[in-house]
Amino acid sequence: MRHEPAVRGYAVTHPPGAAVPPQPPGWDQLVYARSGVVTVETAEGAWVVPPHRAVWVPAGQRHRMVLTGRTSVRNLYFRSGLLDLADTCHAIDVPPVLRELVVHAVLAAPLHDASPRDMRLVGVIGDLLETIPVAPLQLPFPRDPRARAVAEMMRADPASSASVSELAHSAGASRRTIERCFRNEVGTSVGLWRQRMRVLASLQFLASGSSVTDAAMSVGYSTSSAFGAMFLRETGTSPGRYFQ
Repeated sequence: MRHEPAVRGYAVTHPPGAAVPPQPPGWDQLVYARSGVVTVETAEGAWVVPPHRAVWVPAGQRHRMVLTGRTSVRNLYFRSGLLDLADTCHAIDVPPVLRELVVHAVLAAPLHDASPRDMRLVGVIGDLLETIPVAPLQLPFPRDPRARAVAEMMRADPASSASVSELAHSAGASRRTIERCFRNEVGTSVGLWRQRMRVLASLQFLASGSSVTDAAMSVGYSTSSAFGAMFLRETGTSPGRYFQ
């Protein structure tokens, strides 16, 4: 009798655009790109992950990947419950040692419980995933349909100068209502949410080879200095250093 493996791998180089990776029931996922940038989107939010980040996607969480440029995806699938990680999506920093272990595990997969060598590798990866700090940069989505419509309008055109009042009116609500929805459902004001959205959008432009100045203009900033200051507040580093 053939036993189900404990860990599976997914190694595909995708062209730019949207993709839905395999999502078998009963499997947690670690979404990682060895090169390029992946945006992981769920009903609850979006995470932009360059090669020093990954996203943990628990079993049952439907998602899709949006790939910026040609992207080498190296995902790991863990049998649900194998690792003691949160049951919500979150980004994880990927230091060099974890990066190499993940790439090795993907190539070596499937990994089986019956193999001590396989399970030692799984144990080291699990220990790192459980102890490395969760990366803070993500974009939660409001649940209220009117607030969600405002969020989608801002995401569709990051450089738009439309005011919150104008966007709220287009969504059939007042600015006060939209601000209240954002604060209650995503924990921040519309303005701060828009700022973070622009940072995440800028990562896609930067990953595609845009200059800092061009990326700044693409997300609504007239000067690279103002964009750089905002980027530093959100990420703790400059646009030029982020991908290093």
